[in-house]
Amino acid sequence: MYDVVIIGAGVNGSAIARELSKYQLKTAVLERCTDICEGTSKANSGIAHAGYDAKSGTLKAKLNVAGSRMIRQLSKELDFAYEQNGSLVLCFDEKDRDKLEELLHRGEQNGVEDLRIVEREELLKLEPEIGDQVVAALYVPTGGIVCPFGLTIALAENAAVNGVEFYLGTEVTGIEKIHADTAPEDSGSGAYRIHTTASDGTQKDYEAKVVINAAGVYADRIHNMVSDQKIEIEPRKGEYLLCDKSVGKMVSHTLFQLPTALGKGILVTPTVHGNLLIGPTAEDQENKEGVDTSGAGLALVKEKAALSVKEVPLRQVITSFAGLRAHEDGHEFIIREVEDAEGFFDCAGIESPGLTSAPAIGEMVAD
Repeated sequence: MYDVVIIGAGVNGSAIARELSKYQLKTAVLERCTDICEGTSKANSGIAHAGYDAKSGTLKAKLNVAGSRMIRQLSKELDFAYEQNGSLVLCFDEKDRDKLEELLHRGEQNGVEDLRIVEREELLKLEPEIGDQVVAALYVPTGGIVCPFGLTIALAENAAVNGVEFYLGTEVTGIEKIHADTAPEDSGSGAYRIHTTASDGTQKDYEAKVVINAAGVYADRIHNMVSDQKIEIEPRKGEYLLCDKSVGKMVSHTLFQLPTALGKGILVTPTVHGNLLIGPTAEDQENKEGVDTSGAGLALVKEKAALSVKEVPLRQVITSFAGLRAHEDGHEFIIREVEDAEGFFDCAGIESPGLTSAPAIGEMVAD
């Protein structure tokens, strides 16, 4: 019997576990994969977003800006790779300058510091390799890059040292409410029994007073086990190209393109490991395990990246990969106690800027 069981050992589940490890609680994390950080948390852009993009007043905006500030200090405390290299949001047409202004004002409303629009002449001093069509950019000095798996591992390791128990290779197959009169002593109005199957086929039940659903692209399935108010998480695939360290300094800032309804577009960025990363695409699909790359997807990455930089270093590409974002149609993080399931909390729909927001999400859910 646990005080809290967290389902999912990605960056958000691990951040929540770390926050709860500050209290005298018996806490466990259940993860279907054989290690932590096996889903969305390991296959993403590794960007610490500053917070200019999210709609003002939303949970995304609030947690993004808070997480961006927290992650700087956390990198020192937990010793994972982070660099505040700054971001540039590129504008390719004078007709779109109003969109750049809109991002500037939104970022200021969200509390992002030191934003300004820079013209091509200054841009060329900042980034000599930018594409010929770039006319201006939003300069975001507080943007950064981070090692996504380093961050997740550090959070989980700190939680484990503080007494949180991790059960890996443990897939949740069902959840039932234990009625108050049959629940273990001191469990309040009742508790939950969580049915699991281990990777070796062993079946085991865990009981908890509180359950936190941080299951990434599977968060809808976990939620729908306990609630009549269904949610749906759509996997949104993003394909990437990773280049050799010989071109890792081709750009020094993270180069974004003006965002669309599908996300922040194709980026070109250095990584904290010294490589150059290009991507991602944004393709909605049904397959929650579909992380295959495609010729069409990678061709799109190359085509769009050529707008941002003069010459995409295709001869230095060393690998390609794809990751899945947990997209929910409301375009907002779902962080709340489920109305018809007391003691069951969702941390769902955590797509970009979920990695940056994770430290702040951990605090919010723990509170």
